[in-house]
Amino acid sequence: MSESSSSTALTANRVGVAVLLGALLTMRMPDCRAQDLEPRVYSPNPIGAHFLGLAYVHSSGGVLSDPTLPISDVDAQLNTTILGYGQTFAVLNRSAIVNLAVPYVWGRLSGSLGEERREVTRSGLGDARLRLGLNLTGGAATTPAEFAKRKPETALGMSVTIVAPAGQYDRTKLVNIGANRWAFKPELGVSHPSGPWYVEAYAGVWLFTANDEFFGGSRRREQDPLATLQTHIVYTFRPHLWIAFDATLYHGGRTTVDGARNLDLQSNVRVGLTVSLPTSRRQSLKLSWSDGVSTRIGSDFTTLGVAWQYMWVD
Repeated sequence: MSESSSSTALTANRVGVAVLLGALLTMRMPDCRAQDLEPRVYSPNPIGAHFLGLAYVHSSGGVLSDPTLPISDVDAQLNTTILGYGQTFAVLNRSAIVNLAVPYVWGRLSGSLGEERREVTRSGLGDARLRLGLNLTGGAATTPAEFAKRKPETALGMSVTIVAPAGQYDRTKLVNIGANRWAFKPELGVSHPSGPWYVEAYAGVWLFTANDEFFGGSRRREQDPLATLQTHIVYTFRPHLWIAFDATLYHGGRTTVDGARNLDLQSNVRVGLTVSLPTSRRQSLKLSWSDGVSTRIGSDFTTLGVAWQYMWVD
């Protein structure tokens, strides 16, 4: 082989490494939201309650890819701060809630193909999230005084989460913070009290629009629906002081780029622990931990989080 041919082959190989790693990492950075573990989401609240929150989450670990790909040692270190606001109100005499969350993300992702290693760092705004929830049974709209006297009962609720493509995205880059697409998650949840214990279960599915500006600007990336199932066992010591044992399963989410199907079907299980600690009459801290138990394809992260919440009532 001539020197020029050898140089061309080496350049092509390096480009191929970057493209493979970048395509893999691009798919994974936004997908961690599918791993949510959120206890007490469907617990009723009095109408006119406002919630202001600030959270920090650190996720670290590997990314498991299609074993037929020559990619190894894919690692991620991600940090997220989240500013959120929520408010309860009444809809047809039922308790409802709206939440808005805006994240800022910074982190590092790296991976190897043979002896080649690539690393990228990113920082910027993530995709904004809006959630609308409604209690169907067991969550009548009540004033704070009425709510304090109510007897806990089984609550059935529904919600829709909308993720808007407001995050940082550059179609010329392989790795981005934003996903450049809309995502929607309809969900049903039930919360059943038994003395100080609550048993909760949520079932939902993520639905995604296409990204028509995937790397290069003219490629189309699509993703199949991703089904999610959560369960939580919560023990309440007193109001705002509780501990929850969490677990989630998510399955699906296979992707397609320009009509070519990727071998990236997800079927993963995570467990976690959440503790809520009241710090004053209106403030509380929430500490959380979660880890992967079984990961077929996708991110196998250990996640630690701390959140501060301030609540007031009209």
